[in-house]
Amino acid sequence: MIGILAGLAISWLLLYLIEKRSLLALGFTPVSKRLLQFLIGFTITALLCVFTQYFKAWTTGAVWAFNESVTAELILHSFWWDVKSVFTEELIFRGAILYILIQKIGRTKSIWISDVAFGVYHWFSYGVLGSLLPMVLIFIGTGLMGYAWALAFAKSRSIMLPFGFHLGWNFVYNTIFSQGPLGELVLVPQGGTEINDWISLLNFLTGMVFVPIIVYLFVKFYVRDEKAVD
Repeated sequence: MIGILAGLAISWLLLYLIEKRSLLALGFTPVSKRLLQFLIGFTITALLCVFTQYFKAWTTGAVWAFNESVTAELILHSFWWDVKSVFTEELIFRGAILYILIQKIGRTKSIWISDVAFGVYHWFSYGVLGSLLPMVLIFIGTGLMGYAWALAFAKSRSIMLPFGFHLGWNFVYNTIFSQGPLGELVLVPQGGTEINDWISLLNFLTGMVFVPIIVYLFVKFYVRDEKAVD
């Protein structure tokens, strides 16, 4: 929570000093419209994550089983952890800095800067710095997603749509399918066989290339291009 408050404070300071704007420049209002955008983004990536996890299970012969030891308290704790981590990242990569960059140098260059920064950031968060192939793969996957989410911010003029995209993916991936750092939660994999390099590549392409492309196409063709901040 301290991280979110600090992020909001720094965002307000940057917006006020550079653009003479408040935090509302990040598109938190009108509330009903922004909540709808958040829910749409959340639903799209949540469904895409479900697809990728079941596709991966199908390629390995594994099945997803309900974890009988999970509790509502653990799920809520994990959800709140996802909310805090995701919103903090959104404030950094699709928040005040991206807003200011768009005003100063235009949308296209700003989106690419956000995209590259998001990809490089995940070298550190995934702990792959120094390993060439993982660095390339992580940069491609997270960079593509970062581009789609930055475009969503630029077109909607709101942090809420990319926040929904980001949280929908992370919550389902981390909490529902127990793939995050908090251990086994709602569903756990059972069985399955070791996969070869080609199947691993196919699963990577499905989750880290196919999904960002689908999100990008949705943003490009179905998100209205706002001409002014609400």
